Parts: sequence; structure tokens; C-alpha cells
Amino acid sequence: MEERLQKLISSCGLASRRTAEAWITAGRVTVNGVPAQLGDRADLDRDRVEVDGVPLRPGEERTYLMLYKPRGCVTTLSDEKGRKTVAALASGCGRRVWPVGRLDLDSEGLLLMTDDGALTNQLLHPRHQVEKEYLVWVTGDVDRALPILAGPMELDGEPLIPARVRRGRTSGEVTQLSVVIRQGKNRQVRRMCALAGLEVTRLKRIREGELWLDRSLKPGQWRPLTAEELALLGGKPKI
Repeated sequence: MEERLQKLISSCGLASRRTAEAWITAGRVTVNGVPAQLGDRADLDRDRVEVDGVPLRPGEERTYLMLYKPRGCVTTLSDEKGRKTVAALASGCGRRVWPVGRLDLDSEGLLLMTDDGALTNQLLHPRHQVEKEYLVWVTGDVDRALPILAGPMELDGEPLIPARVRRGRTSGEVTQLSVVIRQGKNRQVRRMCALAGLEVTRLKRIREGELWLDRSLKPGQWRPLTAEELALLGGKPKI
């Protein structure tokens, strides 16, 4: 069956659709020997699709990892500044996997890593509004900030879906909050807190959809998802 090239590349487990589009634009993809263009379609039963001269073949088994991203680690496959990457942390899995979404340099917690482009697209597409929950340690006037955080807010001139915010324990000048969002704007929770007059001292993602961070994992550690956990994300293990 004919499909767009970026979807074919993603379904074969080589990269996410966005990355595949960049490969096509860069001239790294050919169809029957002809350089491909964005919007081109192909059928692997009929056409020869190559990435960097290597034929594309349908993927089979996929890899799904839960990583506890530590602070000071970048959510990229490589880094021109030589900083530690999540790809390096997960390199021992034996497959080329990429992060689903991002956590900024100073944040920590749950990060999914996979080579399943279809699941990546499902979790990141705005229409699915997958919930993400964060524990946030803040200083400042929390009583004043709470109604601001839970009320109408804008970032980059666009309205945000209202967050769910719950106050936790206070120790000294630091208060712990639970913040649940359904969007994925760059540094969204930190920027929301700044708009509410709070300073974030620590931020940890603990949940994505119905999947919770394994408390037994230490920063920098990972483990494969179980079949039950994958089902919570709406995926199906391919074995």
C-alpha cells in the first residue's frame, strides 16, 4: 500500500516522522534511484526506497524504554557541545532509539525512548493531548501563584489548556507542587511558574498518560517497558 515516505521510514523504525522529513529534504532518501521530495509516496512491495543508499525494509520488533533522565543531560541524539545525551545513556539497549518529547537540561524524570515512529507520533500529536504530570519545587508567594497557574494563561501568544495544580509539602522556603499539563510547549511548566511569580528549584516528570516513573530507577538508569505499560500508552508490542 502506498504511504508517504516519512511514514514509511518511521514505521520501519529508522526515525521519527519529523526526522524522516529532514532526511528527505537533505536528499538522503531515494525512490527507485530518484531523489525523493516531501510529499512523495511509495509502496515497499513495489518500490525500492533507500536511505543513504541502504534499502528500507519493514520493521518488526520494536524497542520501548523507560529512562530516568538526570539533570544536566540533554534530550538529543548528539550534542555539538559535548554534553551527555539521553542517547548515550540508552546506548546499551542494542538498538537505535530516540526520545519521545523533551525534558530540558535542568529537568529530570520520566522519558520514553523508542524506535517506534508510529507510537512517537501518537504520543506527541497535539490532538491527543496526552497528560504529563510534574513535581515542581518552587520558592515565592505560592498562595498568590496557585490561582494564576490553574487559570487562563498564554505562552507565545497562544492560550494554554488549563493546568491542574495541587499544593504539596512546604519545607523552609520551598514548596512542592503537582502540575498536570496536556501540551508540550518548550519549558512550559517553568515558564508558567515564572509568569506566576515563582522560581523553580527542581522539576521532575513523574507521569505520561497512565505511565508512571518507576521509583526503583535511579537517575541515568533505564529499563524496558512491560507489555502492560506499553498497552497503557496505546501501543502494541511487536514480538
